[in-house]
Amino acid sequence: MDQNGAVVGPLYLFELASSQARYLELRQSTIATNVANANTPGFKARDVEPFNKVLDNTPVRLATTSPSHMQLSAAETDTRKTAKKDSWEVVHSGNSVSLEQEMIKGSDVSRDYSMNAAVVRSFHRMLLSSAKS
Repeated sequence: MDQNGAVVGPLYLFELASSQARYLELRQSTIATNVANANTPGFKARDVEPFNKVLDNTPVRLATTSPSHMQLSAAETDTRKTAKKDSWEVVHSGNSVSLEQEMIKGSDVSRDYSMNAAVVRSFHRMLLSSAKS
């Protein structure tokens, strides 16, 4: 319960971060497979569905634990769908792997993993700090 007597729901941040880490592992593996088959005739580049599709299927609502919190409409908290991008090029052999595009995806995965780890560290420190108080 919070200071106003309202029940505060459980915190699922660690579960969400763990799900994203598993997603990033799968995406990195898919990128590595694409790079490994860059010279395989007829190989079609693959990618996994964006992680935000998982979040789109899971309703997440902002909690108001104080009357002074701002209220947002559903339109203001709506996420936008991303368009699926095709490979940049298809070579004569029918292979659709673009090494440049795969390296950009790999960089995105690395950045997302670093952010995920930083959020988990911060949340963990916050929980430890509240437990010491």
